[in-house]
Amino acid sequence: MAVILSPREILERLVAFPTVSSASNLPLVDWVEEYLASHGIQAQRHYDDTAEKAALFAHVGPGVAGGVVLSGHTDVVPVAGQSWDSDPFQVTEKDGRLYGRGTCDMKGFDALAIAAMVAAQQQGVKRPLQLALSYDEEIGCIGAPGMIAAMAGLPRASVVIVGEPSMMKAVNGHKGTASFQVHLRGHAVHSSLLHQGVSAIMEGAKLIDWANQRNAENMAATPGTLASVFDPPCTTLHVGMIKGGTAHNITAKDCWFEVDFRVVPGEAVRDWQEAFTAKANEIAAAMQAVVSETGIDLTVGFDVPPLVPENDGPAERLVRRLTGDNASHVVSYATEGGQFQQAGYSTIICGPGDIAQAHQPNEYLERSQLAAGEAFMQALLAELAQPQRPE
Repeated sequence: MAVILSPREILERLVAFPTVSSASNLPLVDWVEEYLASHGIQAQRHYDDTAEKAALFAHVGPGVAGGVVLSGHTDVVPVAGQSWDSDPFQVTEKDGRLYGRGTCDMKGFDALAIAAMVAAQQQGVKRPLQLALSYDEEIGCIGAPGMIAAMAGLPRASVVIVGEPSMMKAVNGHKGTASFQVHLRGHAVHSSLLHQGVSAIMEGAKLIDWANQRNAENMAATPGTLASVFDPPCTTLHVGMIKGGTAHNITAKDCWFEVDFRVVPGEAVRDWQEAFTAKANEIAAAMQAVVSETGIDLTVGFDVPPLVPENDGPAERLVRRLTGDNASHVVSYATEGGQFQQAGYSTIICGPGDIAQAHQPNEYLERSQLAAGEAFMQALLAELAQPQRPE
């Protein structure tokens, strides 16, 4: 008889795989696939273009529509440069906390979801339970769209639960995010001949100032209904790092920075990308009027749609029944939830842990949160053991 592991035991195995986004996640995928197979659950993979990473998805229960997807990601952020008090790739328990990279974000939920799949297979369910584990979420939710498309071969689920850390609260909305990697190509001359050169840094400053102006306008405006529940209640633009230049007395030949947009529901990420592109084109034209070889190159870094509150949609009703949480919660960070919703799934966020612990040294998950997650999964399985409710 195959061994049944507890969520804590599964978590220990998942954390032991150092699945930082710069590395392959295939060893973890191999282990999960083999563990599910040992319990008679067949999983499918969707590889990235390099075949070095894969998403994994599986189905338990009758081959009918109307089930629930448990969605998580397998990658974690790096530990380089962080000071840890214990091995980040080994679960260490202390004072009721489970320390380790990814315990909170989000291998704790992954462990709960894997355990729930095995329990559903053992106990039987009348409505399906599906598992969806993606790759490269941490670098822009890159892996989810292909996985979601590949899951079209499964019976269509009616609800997706994205298990990002929410303290097991029902989060029904988040901002969309997008970014551009910006490279300004200037023309270097001695700064005493400034009019003959093009400073990539000074021209880049104009783009950054445009972002500052938009932030000021957005902060001053009356927020729309969907935006008003967010903090801040508006779209924001941000540049966190910039580099370029050769010397203080030479006009900068190059300047690089990345700008990110955090867009409230009700506004289109694409509109903000187009507005930024138009401003970049305007500045580039002025640069080229001085020296034709100059210009601005924009490369899309990531593009993640918002999760729009569904106002008592199927996912929200289900999670509220299971948690008893009837309050309204939104977050400003992005998840794969918007991508599932964009694909037509009713979607909500609910998972163990506090997002404040994500990406931090000595990341941890409270044991009480893991226990709350187990209770949630037990309640979900009891729900799926009943005939589908009319919506």
